[in-house]
Amino acid sequence: MTEQAPRTVHATAVKVGHRAVVIRGPSGSGKSRLAWALILAGRTGQIPAAELIGDDRVFVEPEQGRLVVRQVPELAGMIEIRGLGLRRTASAAAAEAGLVVDLGAADASRMPEAAALRVEISGVQLPRIPVAAGYEPLPLVVAALTTTCAADEDT
Repeated sequence: MTEQAPRTVHATAVKVGHRAVVIRGPSGSGKSRLAWALILAGRTGQIPAAELIGDDRVFVEPEQGRLVVRQVPELAGMIEIRGLGLRRTASAAAAEAGLVVDLGAADASRMPEAAALRVEISGVQLPRIPVAAGYEPLPLVVAALTTTCAADEDT
């Protein structure tokens, strides 16, 4: 049996509580800024404690129906803070992916269709937040992490 090596992706990931928030988007879209904002939100208690997994590049690997996100060893604990450059911060080695945030998403809308709120990565289905270019993603991510869907309560 041949084991498949983890796949490197252009993304930033933050462990929030026990799950990873995977942040994707084009260069300059605010992946690092959102990661740092999540870390700060964790420090102030707005969301569970948050630690960087990796900035700009992470490994993703399907494991038993889950998607595990791991740091790239050469980048462990480093995050780019625009205006300050590369900085060191506490980091987590890995976490199971629990949410994907797509910055600059063309399919972002005020009332997204259910299909837009899911994504498949390496055969694993995950919740997704599509964020339009120029829209502040932090309130959306905090809401996704701290609230439940009203439509789910109607069923």
